[in-house]
Formats: sequence, structure tokens, C-alpha cells
Amino acid sequence: MPRHITTTISDGIAHVRLARPDKLNALTLEMLDDLAAVAHGLRSDRRLRAVVISGEGDSFCAGLDFGSAMKKPSGIVSRFVPRPWRGTNTFQEAPWAFRRLPVPVIAAVSGHCLGGGLQIALAADFRITHPDATWSVLEGRWGIIPDMSGVQALSELVGIDVAKQLTMTADKITGTRADELGLATEVADDPVAAALALAERLATRSPDALAATKRLFDGTWHRSPRHTFARERREQLPLLFGPNAARARAANARKAEPEFLPRQRRLVP
Repeated sequence: MPRHITTTISDGIAHVRLARPDKLNALTLEMLDDLAAVAHGLRSDRRLRAVVISGEGDSFCAGLDFGSAMKKPSGIVSRFVPRPWRGTNTFQEAPWAFRRLPVPVIAAVSGHCLGGGLQIALAADFRITHPDATWSVLEGRWGIIPDMSGVQALSELVGIDVAKQLTMTADKITGTRADELGLATEVADDPVAAALALAERLATRSPDALAATKRLFDGTWHRSPRHTFARERREQLPLLFGPNAARARAANARKAEPEFLPRQRRLVP
């Protein structure tokens, strides 16, 4: 059973919670293993429509629990070795496995969102933050750098100067400021409720279109127009002739809400 990670699924929406509130949901090495395992398990569920990640208690995640992790140096070393078939080690896979899910992932951020916790949030497709949450690329205070996929995520969200400043200074900023910088998607007084509401809205759309949209944007955002145009064509044709697009057309003709089939098997490479 996952240790300090809980997952519930209702109406196709998975709610993954970091469940170590007495430690501000700080990450143990075992929690990293479990986060990756949870994401890998969710990937095979074709009825899944969206994922919300939050923290129990008053914080999202205060980062790596160095006191716990440094007691197990061999555990750090073993989890630092990359898996060639994925291109990530355990530290990187724990957040990035959620980016690879074929459904939208929404992080609901309250309280602390620091270091490794920030990198988990950045790997989500959307981040909804409380205005007073505390965000920081905190690794600089420990004399290290972000190494849990955060550099890649930062490069997609902010300019290189902002990314360098956040990383070099390790400054703490509010959720409001994170939103202004583009780290967060929106601000809400109740991030979990807002994240679940967004998940429910997304669940009304074709799961095939959502998966294709995620693949398309994640696979082309820093690529050439020629590459993007080719990818658009490859993603669109199976959607046009797929069963869920047919259901959407029929429902629109009736002025009704479509009832979609589970996500279809991917038809393009």
C-alpha cells in the first residue's frame, strides 16, 4: 500500500493526496516511489478523466524531508540512477509521471509549495493556488539545484531570467505572485474545490480530445512550425473518425450533452 499517499476515484476523477500533514507533507524517499507508482497505475485506467493532486492539512508540500532522506544515503543513490526506458530517475519520475498521464492533471496548492513540492506542482497541467500560499525553488537554500524535473517545467512556464532568479535566490513568493509570474494558472480561496470544479468541467469533454490536446501541446511547444503542423494532422485524423467525436456531433445536433465512451486506444505514434 502507498505510504503517505492516498488516492480516491469518483466519477472518473482521481484525487491524489500527499498525506503527511504533521510534516507539512514533506517527501520521504518512499513517498517518491509511491507517487510514481500511483501515476503509473492511473495511466492504465481508460475511464479516468482527470487527476487532482493536493496535500492534506494546511500545506501542499514542504519539499524533501532531508532529515529522513539523509539517513538512507544508499536509498538516495539508488533512486538517483535513471531508467533508460523513461529517461528519468525516481526523483524526476515522481512528478513527471503525472505529466505523461493522458488526462489533465491539476495541482491544488495551499500553504507550503517548496522545493520538491513545487516541482510536483509544476509537473501538473494546471496549478490553482491560494493567494497566500508560499512558493519557492528552495533548493538554493540547501546549496543544491532543482533536480525533480523542475528545470524543464520552469522552462515551459517562465522566461530564463525569471527561472534563474527564482532558482539562484530561493526567494519565497506568494501564490498571488506565482500567478503573476505564470507559475500558477489561477488563484482561488479554496484551491481544492476550484481544482475539482475544473476537473468536472474537463470531464464533460471527449477524453480522446483531451489526451490528444495534451500530447500535442507537450510535444510541440518548443518545436518548429513544420513539426507542429505535422503533429496536428496526425492527431486530428483519428479524432475526426473516432467514436467520441461522432457522439459529440450527434449530441450537438440534438442540443444535448454527449455521453462519451472511455478513452480509446491511441491510434497515432
